Amino acid sequence: MKVIVLFVFVLGALSAAGEDFFAKVGQKVTLNCGVSSYRRSLTWYHINDFLHSVDQSGFTLKGSVELVQRSVLRQTNLEISSVKETDAGQFTCFADGTRHNHSLVVLSVLASVKPSAVLELNNEARLRCEVKGQHQGCEVKWRSPNTYSLTNTSTVQLKPVKTSHNGAWECIITCGRNTFSEPLAITVQEPPTTTTPPTTLKNITSFVTSVQGTANDCPLGLSCSMWFAIGVCCQFGMLLIVCVTVLCKCMRRNTV
Repeated sequence: MKVIVLFVFVLGALSAAGEDFFAKVGQKVTLNCGVSSYRRSLTWYHINDFLHSVDQSGFTLKGSVELVQRSVLRQTNLEISSVKETDAGQFTCFADGTRHNHSLVVLSVLASVKPSAVLELNNEARLRCEVKGQHQGCEVKWRSPNTYSLTNTSTVQLKPVKTSHNGAWECIITCGRNTFSEPLAITVQEPPTTTTPPTTLKNITSFVTSVQGTANDCPLGLSCSMWFAIGVCCQFGMLLIVCVTVLCKCMRRNTV
């Protein structure tokens, strides 16, 4: 009888087959324990850190690590919000003494274009999709604008840049049944053109400059138009003096 009890205990302590879970930084992921229900207790660990525990009466206990604040029990499953790179690793679920080992792969995706996201027509550029924490079975592909075809590589060379490259690109990461994407917007513009001012405009500019130069040549720093106005005023004054003189002589004669 003791042998039978010991045998059952060993079977219960053995680890059940685990599962690999994938998540992108900042997203939400749900880790399945591997059982739909339990009778006595359910406990979750992250590596060696205690996270959550609940017994058959509903009494719960929580650990003290930061991950506890971003995770919650959903029946037997563990739901993690705002996933971080530090969340990656082994997760263990104990259901009624049965151990279920799982692993979480956290992907950090960076889609970039060099030299910049604004490209000039006929130039060269390179698109790169960097994935940190990539699992061995993950594939990285690029999807170009206005097409459903995928380029099975993490780096794409645009040589030369064409108008068809303008628009929304997408880096797609496939890990088994899980698919993640990272958008990248590219703007293609015409190269700047250099225009020569018309000859007529040049002639007008030269004429205005020459007139201004002539005006600056007048004495005492005054413009020629100012000197002309002074001359007219002087002539008018002399004419007024002559008229007054003649009028006075006429008045004397009449008096005599």
